[in-house]
Amino acid sequence: MTEPAAPAPGKANELQTRIIVGVLLIVAAVLAEYFGGIFLWLLVVLMALGIMSEWARLTGRQENRMLAMYALSVPLAIMSPWAAGASFLALGLIIGAAMFVAVFDRSLKLAAGVFYAGFPALAIIYIREIDNGILIVFWTLALVWATDIGAYFSGRAIGGPKLAPQYSPNKTWAGLIGGVALTAVVSYVLHLYWGLPFYLVLLSIPLAVLAQMGDLFESWLKRKAGAKDSGTIFPGHGGVMDRLDGLIPVAPVVALIMLAENLSALS
Repeated sequence: MTEPAAPAPGKANELQTRIIVGVLLIVAAVLAEYFGGIFLWLLVVLMALGIMSEWARLTGRQENRMLAMYALSVPLAIMSPWAAGASFLALGLIIGAAMFVAVFDRSLKLAAGVFYAGFPALAIIYIREIDNGILIVFWTLALVWATDIGAYFSGRAIGGPKLAPQYSPNKTWAGLIGGVALTAVVSYVLHLYWGLPFYLVLLSIPLAVLAQMGDLFESWLKRKAGAKDSGTIFPGHGGVMDRLDGLIPVAPVVALIMLAENLSALS
């Protein structure tokens, strides 16, 4: 998510729209995550296909956008509750879809988008299926939201040195620190009242930094493409990638942590 500079009075309506849409998106995500099953899968499919479409536009491979979306739809279908779910079969099909796109498109740019869109989708569904999955998915989402919110408001209030002006001129070190701090607080609250393991509270700090790196990566993609936003589907927020840029790298890392923990428990 882009961290804008302090809005002028004339931009009050834009900020209001941003808040309303942001709250609606959070509610939709929480409800889908809570009920799981087909509801979460449908949301994840829409998320992944939206990312794939926007990736094709930002990387200049728009002519083969539909091909990539069709290829990605195969592993996404396998992830459904009626099929194999979050399985190694789905992982293999993501790799296969990327290879197919690379050969057909004769470019690695579009194929990389299959991984960029497919891995977070697989990760979220996998995390939801494990023991205590509702809490872990909620924590994963909450740490990304807290990072964005903390960075937005601390960056506006404090300002100061820029974090990476060549990629995102409005991001500041104060914003990064504020985002990390709020993420740690939210994670600790989840530990106190909902039993989130304390080691995940500690891991929330580097994961918050990773979320910001995902944000900067998307900003770099947009800058290369000469685009202000990845899309226009969400008023006040831009595209799907603009909303999920922090979650895209964080979700697969959390899934790997959970997978390692489960394998360790079996050994």
